[in-house]
Amino acid sequence: MSNSQVTDIVIGGLGGQGVLKASDILADAAVRAGYDVKKSELHGMSQRGGSVSSDVRFGAQVLSPMVPAGEADFLVILSSDQVEPNRHVLRDGGTLIVPEQIDAEKLANRKSLNVALLGLLSRHLPIPVEHWQTALRANLAEKLHEANLQAFELGRGR
Repeated sequence: MSNSQVTDIVIGGLGGQGVLKASDILADAAVRAGYDVKKSELHGMSQRGGSVSSDVRFGAQVLSPMVPAGEADFLVILSSDQVEPNRHVLRDGGTLIVPEQIDAEKLANRKSLNVALLGLLSRHLPIPVEHWQTALRANLAEKLHEANLQAFELGRGR
């Protein structure tokens, strides 16, 4: 976490990959853990396939929803070709989380990659697992719960 005790996270990817859903789940989990949370989204292109990013900031008190360039503690990328366009937001010493860190062959549903990457991110954050699990259930249709809870655990390394 940065000196201000606000954790800055940027999630980036392409339209249709679940960037916004991932940021909704992250923000929900942080709220459930008792943090002040702010979120913003940037749609490069509104159609599927365009660049999309979402900033999530949480801490005791968060004043702005935007993560300033060079200050993200974590950069979570859902599509490898989006690393370079988004790298400028990551602070020196920040953590880059990319799809190659997940064994996609083990996913019950390939569309759950975003949730598996949240599982990986969750290992670094002071948010209890049960809040993540509740947020997943609250933000996804019931038919998607099992595959996404499995993906989350895969990302957590379990």
